[in-house]
Amino acid sequence: MAFSTLRDASSGLLAVLKKRPRLGRSKGSKPGGLRPPDPLEESSAPPIASLAALTQTISAYLDAKDIERVREAYRFSDQAHLGQFRASGEPYISHPIAVTEICAGWKLDVDSLMAALLHDVMEDQGVTKQELAERFGTGVAEIVDGLSKLDRLEFATKAEQQAESFRKMLLAMARDVRVILIKLADRLHNMRTLGAVSNEKRRRVARETLEIYTPIAHRLGLNALFRELQDLCFQAMHPNRYQVLQKAMMAARGNRREVIGKITDAVRVALPAAGIEAEVSGREKSLFSIYNKMLEQKKTFSEVLDIYGFRVIVHTLPECYLALGTLHQLYRPVPGKFKDYIAIPKLNGYQSLHTTLVGPYGTPVEFQFRTRDMDHVAEEGVASHWLYKDDKTSLNELQKRTHQWLQSLLDIQSQTGDSGEFLEHVKVDLFPDAVYVFTPRGKIISLPRGATPIDLAYAIHTDIGNQAVACKVNGEFTPLRTELKSGDTIEIVTSPASRPSAQWLNYVRTGRARSEIRHYLRTVKYEESVAFGQRLLSQAFAQLGITEPAPDDPEWEKLAKGSGASSRQEILADIGLGKRLAAVVARRFTPEHAIVATTAAAVDEITATTNTPILIHGNEGQAVQLAPCCGPLPGDAIIGGIRLGHGLVVHMAECAVAQRAQAREPERWIPVTWGRDTARHLSTRLDVTVLNERGVLGRLAAEVTEADSNIMHVTMQDEPGASTALLHLTVQVDSRKHLAQVIRAIRHVPQVQKIVRVKG
Repeated sequence: MAFSTLRDASSGLLAVLKKRPRLGRSKGSKPGGLRPPDPLEESSAPPIASLAALTQTISAYLDAKDIERVREAYRFSDQAHLGQFRASGEPYISHPIAVTEICAGWKLDVDSLMAALLHDVMEDQGVTKQELAERFGTGVAEIVDGLSKLDRLEFATKAEQQAESFRKMLLAMARDVRVILIKLADRLHNMRTLGAVSNEKRRRVARETLEIYTPIAHRLGLNALFRELQDLCFQAMHPNRYQVLQKAMMAARGNRREVIGKITDAVRVALPAAGIEAEVSGREKSLFSIYNKMLEQKKTFSEVLDIYGFRVIVHTLPECYLALGTLHQLYRPVPGKFKDYIAIPKLNGYQSLHTTLVGPYGTPVEFQFRTRDMDHVAEEGVASHWLYKDDKTSLNELQKRTHQWLQSLLDIQSQTGDSGEFLEHVKVDLFPDAVYVFTPRGKIISLPRGATPIDLAYAIHTDIGNQAVACKVNGEFTPLRTELKSGDTIEIVTSPASRPSAQWLNYVRTGRARSEIRHYLRTVKYEESVAFGQRLLSQAFAQLGITEPAPDDPEWEKLAKGSGASSRQEILADIGLGKRLAAVVARRFTPEHAIVATTAAAVDEITATTNTPILIHGNEGQAVQLAPCCGPLPGDAIIGGIRLGHGLVVHMAECAVAQRAQAREPERWIPVTWGRDTARHLSTRLDVTVLNERGVLGRLAAEVTEADSNIMHVTMQDEPGASTALLHLTVQVDSRKHLAQVIRAIRHVPQVQKIVRVKG
């Protein structure tokens, strides 16, 4: 449950900035200004941050030398922003000070505080990273660089620029989590002071915050920040709804005060009577949380009953369970509403016991039970033990999980070149709802809700994901696209011959799995296409009687430039994928056609002389595909067609589909033949007519297995009351000879009437 009573991360350290007025430009491009008046406050004007208040805060945990370093960073930032103002008219330096105060509330180290003061000097004032490194140290410069946007680079679209900025920030965060902590503090202050910008910009900034920064705050366990950002975004995006709901909440306080008071008194009597010393507080849900519940459940405000909750903070972990049991005796628990996040913490490290009880007058009320340390982590997350970050032995479970997640960002980046694709992968991982599954050895693994066995396989190791062929869920074989549930025990079955499928992208949920699959498909297909393109080109050179030029021959570079390719490798990949004809490329190296365009007539001439067949082994990968329409096998007469973007597609010579395609584009068809060493486990299809009797499918499957084959797919076509049925089988065999053995084995089943191999 989220609560509306939010702690101010700046610890109330805002005071009036006593500074002479300055003349200068307005900082209109930076979200800022005064926040809208709060009807609960006596004065609507927010105070301005001051260095004196900041110094007082950091004096509680920094020594004099570090405080002086912070002052030096302030003086540099003050000078850099001289004459610069926010959209509200405030001196711009008030913003870096306010951001630093929020960071000081988390007790971040001196480098973090200095970087917070300097976080805009590179972006706005053109100060270089080298200058910052020389003056304040490499650590500070790296953090500021990670915080700086990429405004000075040119991008095709605003979306591309934004995606690249997020990519840079998240990668800097992966190397140093202080980057995102300062960025979140920066965004929090911008959201608190969003009233001076236009309505359109206010909504845009709020939408961006809700989509990116709020999930990151939740993922890092910064729950107090997370809830405040949600409410601020709600206020900026839907100001009228926010005000109406806020007034309804104020009215409800009076109506429900008696209920809350009665529950509070009863709990404060029951716990001490059971020997439990506890701190009990009642809080409201955040407005954003209530608004979402109204939308999702299609309820009015008066129908949302559980807008209040209680938090019980005890001294020890066992007391959490004792307090839970005590209150279950006091009020009746709602079945199915108990959650133990202590035994199995959330992905962001959150720990508490949750239960919903039926209070006086039938009102459902949620209770949370936690220790003080759990409460500290629940509110401030990864920043809760920041002062101890250098002590590797004292890393808590949250910090270890955060480290693993940050490392996964680097793994995703190493396999993703496009910024938009990278951001898409990361967004998938920013949702904290999780399922908890077990490996066969009993290890608990957290995955996003809706995750599949493929996600689990890649979470364990990349090779396991790449080689996954099947899975067992609780001992039963299930499809790889099955959604996992908490408590499932998952066993991944692998095979060295297995490869990732593009279809997996339709149902995987984790960013890591998605990026690994795309990386494999992209790189392996390219490498296989290059290798196969080299084979096709070497054959074309041999047919023309030309010596193949060396890879470093300057003519390759001329050909690449003249044909729009970036390199020889790309030309070979295009040949392998069918985007270029090998004979045409080879012809350009002949003395009479050196690096010149080849006419369509020349293509026909070259194709007509291409008689030496290409050897097919069946394991070339994605550059050579065996046509699914006819399922050619070693021993069949075959023909190959170059299909644009797909490489070489091999059909049976008698396949009707191939014959029609060859008649349309004869120049794209080349002779092929089977090599000596061919792949095993090739698929082909059989239509089997059987008597419609009980057990026939089982006997048929047993005979196929006895023939050392495997049924990959089966469907049945029958009519009610008919004596026969038609089975469509897809079986794995090694060759045409092996297929004949399988067919003979199937004939041993007495009910089999007819067997036909599907050839087109």
